[in-house]
Parts: sequence; C-alpha cells; structure tokens
Amino acid sequence: MRKRNYYIMSDGKLKRHENTIYFESSDGKRPLPINSIYSIYAMGSLTLTSKAITYLAKEGICIHFFNYYGYYVGSFYPRESLVSGNVVVKQVEHYLDSEKRLELAKLIVEGSILNMSKILSYYKLNDLKANVEESLQSLAFVKNVNEVMGCEANARSNYHSAFDKILKHFKFVKRSRRPPENEVNAMLSFGNSLLYSTVLSEIYHTQLNPSISYLHEPLERRFSLALDIAEIFKPSIVDRTIFGLVNKGMMNKEDFNKDMNGVLLSESGRRKFVKAYEEKLRTKIKHRQLRKNVSYQRLIRLECYKLIKHILGIEKYKPFVIWW
Repeated sequence: MRKRNYYIMSDGKLKRHENTIYFESSDGKRPLPINSIYSIYAMGSLTLTSKAITYLAKEGICIHFFNYYGYYVGSFYPRESLVSGNVVVKQVEHYLDSEKRLELAKLIVEGSILNMSKILSYYKLNDLKANVEESLQSLAFVKNVNEVMGCEANARSNYHSAFDKILKHFKFVKRSRRPPENEVNAMLSFGNSLLYSTVLSEIYHTQLNPSISYLHEPLERRFSLALDIAEIFKPSIVDRTIFGLVNKGMMNKEDFNKDMNGVLLSESGRRKFVKAYEEKLRTKIKHRQLRKNVSYQRLIRLECYKLIKHILGIEKYKPFVIWW
C-alpha cells in the first residue's frame, strides 16, 4: 500500500487502543490508517498518549508539530532503524575537514542558485536571471562557509526581486519573517516550514544523521541537515506552489489573518496551501538516470542517497537541478 503524509488540521488527542490509533476531537473519534501513513503533520494543538507515541515509533512515523500561527515548532523523530556507524563517521569527517565541508556547502548552494535560475528562465526574466547567476560565478572564489552563505543570500535577494513580476495578485515587496508583513511572505514561511519537515522525514528513512550539516552550522535543537537539503528544493516545490495558488486565483483575502503586526495564513489558507503542497510532492516527473517516473518527494530521498555516496567516496555529489 502506498503511504502518504497525513495532516491533522484541528485540535485533539491521539490515543491507542490495541493496534489502532484514534484521533479524538470536538467532531468525534476516528481511526487513523496507520498502515498508509508516511508522516503526520499536526497543525492544531495535539495531545498524544504514551501508548500512541510508542506505537507510532514502532511504525517509524515522524510527527511534525506546528503552532497556532503555522510556525514549525518541532518533530517527534523515532529512533532510527537504519543505523550505519560508517556513514555517521564519514558525515562527521566531512564536517570537521574544512575543505570537504566547503566543497559540499558550495555544491548545495550551487544547486539552490541553479534552481532559482531555472524558475526565472521559465518566466523569461533573463535580466534577473543574470543577476542571480552572478552569485554562482562568485561562489567559485569563496574560501569559507560564511562566504558561501553570503553568495546564497545575494542570489536569493535577486531572485526574490522577481516575485512581483511573476505574481498576478498580492505583492511581495521583500522577504520578511516572524511575523511576515504580507500574504506572500506568510505563504513562504509556512511553505518553508512544511518543506523542512518533509526533508526531515526523508532523512529519517536513510542512514544520514540529521544534525550533521555542511552549509548551516550544526546547532542544538534543530536538524540542520534538513535545512541544507531544503535550500535546493525551495524554488521547485515551495515557490512553484505559491505561484500556482496565487496566479490561479485560489487564494483570497479571507485566507489570511492580520495578527502580531503581520499577516498569517488563516485555517482556510492553511488547508488550501497544504492541499496544493501535497499535490506538488506527489507530482511525478520522468527521471533521466532512473528512466522512470518519480515524485518530487522521492527526489528529496534520492538527494539524501547521493549525499551518502559522496561522503562514502563512491560518487561525487551533484545537486538536484530542474531539468524540465
């Protein structure tokens, strides 16, 4: 049976009775199809019993929690079942070796910039595309990870300047966070949180340790490798989801709330975004090397596998770049 992400949009409690997990809310009690769930995204206030957590851990199901405002707050990450001491040692080695870490950080940002460029090419914004690709040229000469992040920041700033030329409704103006200053920024923040969670779920199903990263500095209380990999997929998954929702007229003023001196997605807005985001993840494209159709979500897992091959010295990592 094909497993899918499961979104809980309302407040409630997860309880276990024998081998069934039930979600109890003001609307009643319903069983969850555990055998067909890949990951759970909790958008409301969710209470879990210890029995439910134990059962979900046994099934290898990650739970990602978002607060009332749609911000990601954390994940329940079950004990890894795919443990490889060799992979972890090599991961750490590539972080501690400044040259190896710099190489990977550059490759991650290269993928991110090239995907931004592909989006701008699709919309025939060649002048802005040239500005973004200037950062790619600068990337070849940087000497440390901070400078690599500077290249990525410059490229993304130029890339974001194209949003108001792409979007038919709503204004972007500039990137703003916590709180977002307008509707587009609200969607970006929510979408990036969803993508981070999705990447984390994919890492869980590999032998990679999610706390050892190369572009972002590994810190306590965050899975920084998910931040690294998410940078590559933001243009093709999050941004394209936003462009589609806005330009097809699917989002309106009622899908946003003004709060905390900013703008946040309302419940209806989150539901619309989640639906479009999940459809994007399930969209399949013909993979040139594998010669078969794979989903966007599967592409993220394949990116993890490529990283493993690189750190094990099997094959040099080449970041995912849109080819269609």
